[in-house]
Amino acid sequence: MKLFGKNIEPACEYCALGRISGDKTMILCPRRGIVSPHYSCRKYRYNPLKRKPRRAQRLMELDPKDFEL
Repeated sequence: MKLFGKNIEPACEYCALGRISGDKTMILCPRRGIVSPHYSCRKYRYNPLKRKPRRAQRLMELDPKDFEL
C-alpha cells in the first residue's frame, strides 16, 4: 500500500527523479528538463517523502456546559 492512499495522480512534484527549482515553481527533471510540477512522464517514480501532509483540522472549542446532564 502506498503512503497517502492508492489513488495518487502522477506528478513530477512527487517524482524521485525531479528536483524543485530555485524559484520553487518548476521542477528540474534530468530526463525532460524544466517541467511543470503537475507534469508526468513514463519515467515517473513515486517518492512518498516529497509529499506535504495536510494541516490538522482545528478542534472545536467546548465548554463545561456541553458535558452536563
